[in-house]
Amino acid sequence: MLKLHDFISKVILDIIDWFYPIFKKMMPLKTFRYAACGGANTILDISLFFLAYNYVLDKHIINLGFVSISPHIASFIISFCITFPIGFYLSRYVVFQETTVTKRKQLMKYFIVVLGCVLLNYGFLKLFVDYLGWYPTMSKIVTTFFVVIFSYTSQKNFTFKGSNNL
Repeated sequence: MLKLHDFISKVILDIIDWFYPIFKKMMPLKTFRYAACGGANTILDISLFFLAYNYVLDKHIINLGFVSISPHIASFIISFCITFPIGFYLSRYVVFQETTVTKRKQLMKYFIVVLGCVLLNYGFLKLFVDYLGWYPTMSKIVTTFFVVIFSYTSQKNFTFKGSNNL
């Protein structure tokens, strides 16, 4: 299993690093790796949200008996369940692989930041879709802009602080 993990990390790093010379004058390598991994995970998140909202849930409310969940919030939950572990993996094993912080402690910090992102996502989606009447996928894209700023700042200064930071 360790060999597979090392292989996956190396392939991802090789792909990201191949593009780095284009951006070398704009940012350090670690920041570029963070942006590339975060950007890819964000694109995956928005794509999963779109697919879940439009095709899996078919824009229908999910009634669990004790609570009903609007399709845009349910789509967010679905995409989150997939992108949360992928985001942690990329941060821990691709971007900040030299960290000395224990995996458990780092996962807890990562989870705290992601919980803040969840609250921001929920709040902005409710605002944009339910109160302003915006289309859900566009609302998710605008929401992502605000969440990325929060996430980057928090991950840099809290979760991965002290591991040859960005």
